[in-house]
This record gives sequence, structure tokens and C-alpha cells, in this order.
Amino acid sequence: MNTDRHAAPAAALDTAWRRWNPGLDNDALALGAVYRTLPGFPPDAIAFIVRLFENPESPVAFPGAASLEAHDCLHILLGRGLLAQDEAFVIGFSMGTAKRIRSSEVWLFKQIARRLYPDIYRLSTRDLKAFDVGFGYGTRHGLRNIGAAPFHAHWETPLGALRRLLGIDVPALRAAYRLEQLLIPDSEESRRLPVAPVTPGAPRAPEKLAA
Repeated sequence: MNTDRHAAPAAALDTAWRRWNPGLDNDALALGAVYRTLPGFPPDAIAFIVRLFENPESPVAFPGAASLEAHDCLHILLGRGLLAQDEAFVIGFSMGTAKRIRSSEVWLFKQIARRLYPDIYRLSTRDLKAFDVGFGYGTRHGLRNIGAAPFHAHWETPLGALRRLLGIDVPALRAAYRLEQLLIPDSEESRRLPVAPVTPGAPRAPEKLAA
């Protein structure tokens, strides 16, 4: 499967990027089918400093670093969009699953992401609360170094089955999102968090997957 994605015109990309939000009520959809809905930038558009610390091929990457493809797959599996608070949770979760990570490394990453990252990637103090929730959920996760999982071998695997295979406990994840909402009650990201399953027959918001 060709997973290369190319940037759309800026205005269209900005709208798609803000709206894209897979949620968790998509167990029957294959990973690859949802991956293909991702809006995105080409890898070389990502700031050097971000690639320096978050690309697992970098010699100074932090524990839990994931490739761009794996990072995007984690967004899908965790049901998170692409806004800053979503990014913070996903990065925190990935770092939390690292086999070995010291509290000093977590502190240092947060300082870099808060103070040195370019504006579009910078995590605010509020975003770092989501990072902490994601990190806590990741540390309780059974599978270590989830960012290194062979997602490319599971493009046709339904998301529900893949979450079970990877040990992603969806009720515990929804509970983590409830905590995140309590800590950050007024953000766009918090308002759309999948804190409860959709009840069959009940009205539901339209899917936010962008073509």
C-alpha cells in the first residue's frame, strides 16, 4: 500500500486538518481506510527540530519516538484529531509506552515542546496537561514501545480488532478523556473527545473524516 500523502492547497488543508477527527466508534473500519482520509503535510515540511526529537531514526530522539506513519496510526487508534491538544495526548501516550524513560527526559521534552518548538508545533501549558494524561495512560498500557508496532502489516485489519491486539483498553481510554475534559474544560479538542460510546439508535454527530 502506498502511504505517501501530499499537501492540499493551504486553505483546504487548514479546514480539513482542523475538522479531521476519527473518534472511537469505528471498530469495523480498516486501519488503511481511515489512514487514507488523513489530511497532511509531506514529511519534509515538518520542522527540523521536531524531526530531531520525535523521529526514531534521530540519534537524540526521545524514548517512545514514532515514525510519521506510526504516529498517524496512533492518532487513529486513539480516536484523536490533529490539533495541538490531540498531538500532546498522542505524544504523551507514545512516550508513556517506552520501555525505559526517565522523569528527567519527560521534563526536558516538555520544556523543548513548550519553549523551542515553532509556533505551529508548540505545546502550551494547557496542552501539556493532555500530554500528562496521555503519558499516564501509556504507562499503564501493556504493550511497550507501541510507536514501533508494525502498522504497515495491518492496513486491512479492522480498528476494533487492532485495538484489542495492541491492548488499547477503550473504556479506560474514554475514562482518560473524561479526566482530560475536567482538566481542560473549554477547548475545541476537549469538546469533541469521545468520552462515551455512541448508543445504537441515538442521534450522532456527522463523521469528521475529511476526504
